[in-house]
Amino acid sequence: MSTKNETQTGLAAEIRIVPTWAWVLAGILFIAMQILFNGVLARLSGAPPAVFLALLGLVGGALVACATLLIAYINRDSKRRGMSPLLWTIVAIIIPNALGIVLYFLVRQPLRNTCPQCGNAVEREFSYCPRCSYRLSPTCPQCHRLVGVNDAYCPHCGSALRSQGVPGTTT
Repeated sequence: MSTKNETQTGLAAEIRIVPTWAWVLAGILFIAMQILFNGVLARLSGAPPAVFLALLGLVGGALVACATLLIAYINRDSKRRGMSPLLWTIVAIIIPNALGIVLYFLVRQPLRNTCPQCGNAVEREFSYCPRCSYRLSPTCPQCHRLVGVNDAYCPHCGSALRSQGVPGTTT
């Protein structure tokens, strides 16, 4: 028995959180930076060399696009973690020098699991769902602490688990 785990590992799974509109906006902003540096600024008198402007356009465009994608990620990820998406999006935008983005990654909540019976979001450490009292993970019948599914003895109090039935089953 296990809870429905919404955690997907890997960078590709995390990138899929970013919505399509954010990718489109990041692309538009990247192109706009190219136009600004290589088109508008190149025509000004006393402009830096074209190679320097091209490099600035690429770096500036990449930074703006990455910031856009990170803000969109924060918006979706904070909702997934049970945090306020509006608050964290505003924090990521308003606090300068990307410190809002760094702050989010430092204080974000852990991912939550979903109760397989009622669909309620529950903390990973919960043994029972607070909404429907469904047993989410096996517990020791003696000390009532979490135990592993394949444990024969409780790692906390040492009592035998197999003789009292299979841990983690609901009655």
